[in-house]
Amino acid sequence: MGECVIGADTRSAASGSDPTVGRVLLWAFRGRSDEVGVVGEPKFSRSRTQTPTHPWKQARIDEEHALKEKYGLKKIGGMREIWREKSALRRHRNQAMKLIGRVDASEGHYAKEKSQLLESLFSKGLLVSGADIGDVLEINVEHMLSRRLQSVVYYRGLAPSMRASRNLIVHGHICIGNQRMTVPGYHIPKAEEEHLQYTLGSPFANPNHPFRMDLDERRLSVSEEEGGHVREDGASEEFVEKIKKDAEDAPTVDDTIPKEVE
Repeated sequence: MGECVIGADTRSAASGSDPTVGRVLLWAFRGRSDEVGVVGEPKFSRSRTQTPTHPWKQARIDEEHALKEKYGLKKIGGMREIWREKSALRRHRNQAMKLIGRVDASEGHYAKEKSQLLESLFSKGLLVSGADIGDVLEINVEHMLSRRLQSVVYYRGLAPSMRASRNLIVHGHICIGNQRMTVPGYHIPKAEEEHLQYTLGSPFANPNHPFRMDLDERRLSVSEEEGGHVREDGASEEFVEKIKKDAEDAPTVDDTIPKEVE
Protein backbone atom coordinates (compact mmCIF):
# COMPACT_ATOMS: atom_id res chain seq x y z
CA MET A 1 0.00 0.00 0.00
CA GLY A 2 1.16 3.52 -0.63
CA GLU A 3 1.15 6.64 1.47
CA CYS A 4 -0.53 9.76 0.19
CA VAL A 5 1.59 12.82 0.98
CA ILE A 6 0.14 16.25 0.40
CA GLY A 7 2.83 18.89 0.62
CA ALA A 8 2.33 22.60 0.89
CA ASP A 9 4.95 25.20 1.74
CA THR A 10 3.04 28.19 3.05
CA ARG A 11 6.05 30.47 2.94
CA SER A 12 6.71 29.72 -0.75
CA ALA A 13 3.03 30.07 -1.52
CA ALA A 14 2.92 33.44 0.16
CA SER A 15 5.95 34.68 -1.71
CA GLY A 16 4.55 33.46 -5.02
CA SER A 17 7.74 31.65 -6.03
CA ASP A 18 5.93 28.34 -6.59
CA PRO A 19 2.41 28.73 -8.03
CA THR A 20 1.75 24.98 -7.90
CA VAL A 21 2.16 24.71 -4.13
CA GLY A 22 -1.09 23.92 -2.42
CA ARG A 23 -2.52 21.93 -5.34
CA VAL A 24 0.22 19.36 -5.92
CA LEU A 25 -0.56 15.77 -4.92
CA LEU A 26 2.43 13.45 -4.53
CA TRP A 27 2.26 9.68 -4.18
CA ALA A 28 5.28 8.23 -2.34
CA PHE A 29 5.46 4.43 -2.32
CA ARG A 30 7.07 2.72 0.65
CA GLY A 31 10.48 1.30 -0.17
CA ARG A 32 10.51 2.96 -3.62
CA SER A 33 11.04 6.64 -3.04
CA ASP A 34 12.00 7.17 -6.71
CA GLU A 35 8.42 6.46 -7.86
CA VAL A 36 6.97 9.88 -7.15
CA GLY A 37 4.46 11.32 -9.56
CA VAL A 38 2.40 14.45 -9.93
CA VAL A 39 -1.23 13.87 -10.80
CA GLY A 40 -2.19 15.37 -14.13
CA GLU A 41 1.27 15.51 -15.68
CA PRO A 42 1.54 14.05 -19.23
CA LYS A 43 4.49 11.98 -18.04
CA PHE A 44 2.09 9.72 -16.17
CA SER A 45 -0.71 9.49 -18.73
CA ARG A 46 -2.60 6.22 -18.89
CA SER A 47 -2.85 3.90 -21.86
CA ARG A 48 -6.08 4.25 -23.83
CA THR A 49 -5.90 0.71 -25.21
CA GLN A 50 -8.66 -1.56 -23.96
CA THR A 51 -7.79 -5.23 -23.68
CA PRO A 52 -10.30 -8.04 -24.34
CA THR A 53 -12.80 -8.75 -21.59
CA HIS A 54 -12.15 -12.51 -21.84
CA PRO A 55 -8.67 -13.90 -22.62
CA TRP A 56 -9.63 -17.26 -24.15
CA LYS A 57 -12.40 -16.78 -26.71
CA GLN A 58 -11.44 -18.96 -29.66
CA ALA A 59 -13.34 -16.97 -32.30
CA ARG A 60 -11.63 -13.72 -31.31
CA ILE A 61 -8.20 -15.38 -31.15
CA ASP A 62 -8.60 -16.90 -34.62
CA GLU A 63 -9.75 -13.55 -36.03
CA GLU A 64 -6.80 -11.70 -34.52
CA HIS A 65 -4.29 -14.30 -35.75
CA ALA A 66 -5.68 -13.90 -39.28
CA LEU A 67 -5.39 -10.10 -39.04
CA LYS A 68 -1.86 -10.38 -37.69
CA GLU A 69 -0.76 -12.47 -40.67
CA LYS A 70 -2.63 -10.39 -43.24
CA TYR A 71 -1.23 -7.04 -42.09
CA GLY A 72 2.24 -8.25 -41.10
CA LEU A 73 2.00 -7.27 -37.44
CA LYS A 74 4.58 -8.20 -34.83
CA LYS A 75 4.88 -11.92 -34.19
CA ILE A 76 5.17 -11.20 -30.46
CA GLY A 77 2.88 -8.41 -29.38
CA GLY A 78 0.91 -8.14 -32.61
CA MET A 79 -2.35 -8.69 -30.75
CA ARG A 80 -1.81 -5.48 -28.82
CA GLU A 81 -1.50 -3.57 -32.09
CA ILE A 82 -4.93 -4.92 -33.05
CA TRP A 83 -6.36 -3.99 -29.65
CA ARG A 84 -5.02 -0.47 -30.10
CA GLU A 85 -6.85 -0.09 -33.41
CA LYS A 86 -10.03 -1.58 -31.94
CA SER A 87 -9.89 0.90 -29.07
CA ALA A 88 -9.50 3.84 -31.45
CA LEU A 89 -12.36 2.52 -33.59
CA ARG A 90 -14.53 2.14 -30.48
CA ARG A 91 -13.96 5.81 -29.60
CA HIS A 92 -15.00 6.91 -33.11
CA ARG A 93 -18.13 4.77 -32.99
CA ASN A 94 -19.12 5.95 -29.51
CA GLN A 95 -18.82 9.57 -30.57
CA ALA A 96 -20.86 8.92 -33.72
CA MET A 97 -23.61 7.08 -31.81
CA LYS A 98 -23.78 9.92 -29.30
CA LEU A 99 -24.30 12.42 -32.12
CA ILE A 100 -26.83 10.20 -33.91
CA GLY A 101 -28.89 10.00 -30.72
CA ARG A 102 -29.05 13.77 -30.40
CA VAL A 103 -32.23 15.32 -31.74
CA ASP A 104 -30.64 18.76 -32.01
CA ALA A 105 -27.45 17.59 -33.76
CA SER A 106 -28.31 19.55 -36.90
CA GLU A 107 -27.40 22.93 -35.41
CA GLY A 108 -25.32 24.50 -32.70
CA HIS A 109 -22.51 22.79 -30.84
CA TYR A 110 -23.43 19.24 -31.86
CA ALA A 111 -23.54 20.16 -35.55
CA LYS A 112 -20.03 21.56 -35.23
CA GLU A 113 -18.87 18.43 -33.40
CA LYS A 114 -20.37 16.21 -36.11
CA SER A 115 -18.70 18.23 -38.86
CA GLN A 116 -15.35 18.06 -37.09
CA LEU A 117 -15.64 14.28 -36.64
CA LEU A 118 -16.42 13.71 -40.33
CA GLU A 119 -13.60 16.02 -41.44
CA SER A 120 -11.17 14.28 -39.11
CA LEU A 121 -12.05 10.80 -40.36
CA PHE A 122 -11.93 12.00 -43.98
CA SER A 123 -8.45 13.44 -43.49
CA LYS A 124 -7.37 10.12 -41.97
CA GLY A 125 -8.63 8.24 -45.03
CA LEU A 126 -11.36 6.38 -43.15
CA LEU A 127 -14.30 8.09 -44.90
CA VAL A 128 -14.96 9.32 -48.43
CA SER A 129 -15.93 12.87 -49.28
CA GLY A 130 -19.57 13.63 -48.54
CA ALA A 131 -19.99 10.79 -46.04
CA ASP A 132 -22.70 11.00 -43.39
CA ILE A 133 -22.45 10.42 -39.66
CA GLY A 134 -24.03 6.99 -40.12
CA ASP A 135 -21.12 5.92 -42.33
CA VAL A 136 -18.84 6.06 -39.30
CA LEU A 137 -20.54 2.93 -38.00
CA GLU A 138 -19.49 1.07 -41.17
CA ILE A 139 -15.79 1.46 -40.36
CA ASN A 140 -14.22 -1.78 -39.13
CA VAL A 141 -10.87 -2.78 -37.71
CA GLU A 142 -9.48 -3.68 -41.15
CA HIS A 143 -10.09 -0.11 -42.32
CA MET A 144 -8.10 1.08 -39.32
CA LEU A 145 -5.25 -1.36 -39.98
CA SER A 146 -5.12 -0.40 -43.67
CA ARG A 147 -4.33 3.22 -42.74
CA ARG A 148 -1.16 2.31 -40.86
CA LEU A 149 2.09 3.43 -42.47
CA GLN A 150 3.12 -0.20 -42.89
CA SER A 151 0.01 -0.97 -44.94
CA VAL A 152 0.17 2.19 -47.06
CA VAL A 153 3.82 1.56 -47.97
CA TYR A 154 2.84 -1.89 -49.24
CA TYR A 155 -0.28 -0.68 -51.08
CA ARG A 156 1.70 2.03 -52.88
CA GLY A 157 4.16 -0.54 -54.20
CA LEU A 158 7.20 0.44 -52.15
CA ALA A 159 7.52 -3.04 -50.65
CA PRO A 160 6.77 -6.55 -51.97
CA SER A 161 4.94 -7.68 -48.81
CA MET A 162 3.61 -6.44 -45.48
CA ARG A 163 6.56 -7.95 -43.62
CA ALA A 164 9.02 -6.32 -45.99
CA SER A 165 7.20 -3.03 -45.54
CA ARG A 166 7.64 -3.25 -41.79
CA ASN A 167 11.36 -3.97 -42.17
CA LEU A 168 11.84 -0.99 -44.49
CA ILE A 169 10.15 1.35 -42.02
CA VAL A 170 11.90 0.06 -38.90
CA HIS A 171 15.33 0.32 -40.57
CA GLY A 172 14.74 3.91 -41.70
CA HIS A 173 14.31 3.42 -45.46
CA ILE A 174 10.93 5.22 -45.65
CA CYS A 175 10.24 8.91 -45.23
CA ILE A 176 7.37 11.36 -45.62
CA GLY A 177 8.81 14.42 -47.29
CA ASN A 178 12.10 14.96 -45.48
CA GLN A 179 10.96 13.27 -42.27
CA ARG A 180 12.27 9.75 -41.76
CA MET A 181 9.60 7.43 -40.37
CA THR A 182 10.43 4.46 -38.15
CA VAL A 183 6.99 3.73 -36.63
CA PRO A 184 5.01 1.13 -38.62
CA GLY A 185 1.82 1.89 -36.68
CA TYR A 186 1.74 5.58 -37.60
CA HIS A 187 -1.63 6.52 -39.12
CA ILE A 188 -0.76 8.44 -42.24
CA PRO A 189 -3.21 11.18 -43.32
CA LYS A 190 -4.36 11.33 -46.92
CA ALA A 191 -2.53 14.63 -47.44
CA GLU A 192 0.81 12.98 -46.65
CA GLU A 193 0.43 9.96 -48.93
CA GLU A 194 1.77 11.77 -51.99
CA HIS A 195 4.96 12.63 -50.09
CA LEU A 196 5.65 9.00 -49.17
CA GLN A 197 8.96 7.85 -50.64
CA TYR A 198 12.25 6.13 -49.93
CA THR A 199 14.70 8.01 -47.74
CA LEU A 200 17.20 9.94 -49.86
CA GLY A 201 20.15 8.30 -48.09
CA SER A 202 18.72 4.82 -48.54
CA PRO A 203 20.21 2.53 -51.22
CA PHE A 204 16.63 1.74 -52.28
CA ALA A 205 16.20 5.33 -53.47
CA ASN A 206 18.21 4.32 -56.55
CA PRO A 207 15.74 3.07 -59.21
CA ASN A 208 18.46 0.76 -60.58
CA HIS A 209 18.83 -1.07 -57.28
CA PRO A 210 18.05 -4.83 -57.66
CA PHE A 211 15.30 -4.51 -55.04
CA ARG A 212 13.54 -1.79 -57.07
CA MET A 213 14.01 -3.64 -60.34
CA ASP A 214 12.53 -6.80 -58.81
CA LEU A 215 9.50 -4.79 -57.65
CA ASP A 216 8.97 -3.43 -61.17
CA GLU A 217 9.16 -6.93 -62.64
CA ARG A 218 6.55 -8.16 -60.17
CA ARG A 219 4.17 -5.35 -61.13
CA LEU A 220 4.55 -6.14 -64.82
CA SER A 221 4.05 -9.86 -64.30
CA VAL A 222 0.84 -9.28 -62.32
CA SER A 223 -0.59 -6.79 -64.83
CA GLU A 224 0.23 -8.97 -67.86
CA GLU A 225 -0.77 -12.32 -66.37
CA GLU A 226 -3.45 -13.73 -68.68
CA GLY A 227 -4.44 -10.17 -69.59
CA GLY A 228 -6.77 -9.97 -66.61
CA HIS A 229 -6.82 -8.17 -63.30
CA VAL A 230 -6.31 -10.38 -60.25
CA ARG A 231 -8.56 -9.50 -57.35
CA GLU A 232 -7.57 -9.55 -53.69
CA ASP A 233 -9.54 -12.76 -53.16
CA GLY A 234 -7.53 -14.47 -55.93
CA ALA A 235 -10.34 -14.62 -58.52
CA SER A 236 -9.72 -13.18 -61.99
CA GLU A 237 -12.19 -10.86 -63.70
CA GLU A 238 -13.00 -13.54 -66.31
CA PHE A 239 -13.95 -15.98 -63.58
CA VAL A 240 -16.19 -13.40 -61.89
CA GLU A 241 -17.95 -12.59 -65.17
CA LYS A 242 -18.51 -16.30 -65.84
CA ILE A 243 -20.08 -16.72 -62.40
CA LYS A 244 -22.38 -13.74 -63.06
CA LYS A 245 -23.46 -15.16 -66.42
CA ASP A 246 -24.12 -18.61 -64.94
CA ALA A 247 -26.18 -17.01 -62.19
CA GLU A 248 -28.31 -15.14 -64.75
CA ASP A 249 -28.88 -18.30 -66.81
CA ALA A 250 -29.77 -20.38 -63.76
CA PRO A 251 -33.49 -21.19 -63.28
CA THR A 252 -35.42 -19.07 -60.82
CA VAL A 253 -37.46 -20.35 -57.91
CA ASP A 254 -40.67 -20.09 -59.95
CA ASP A 255 -39.18 -22.27 -62.68
CA THR A 256 -38.51 -25.07 -60.22
CA ILE A 257 -42.11 -25.26 -58.98
CA PRO A 258 -43.94 -28.07 -60.80
CA LYS A 259 -46.92 -26.86 -62.79
CA GLU A 260 -50.33 -28.36 -62.21
CA VAL A 261 -51.54 -30.67 -64.98
CA GLU A 262 -54.83 -29.49 -66.43
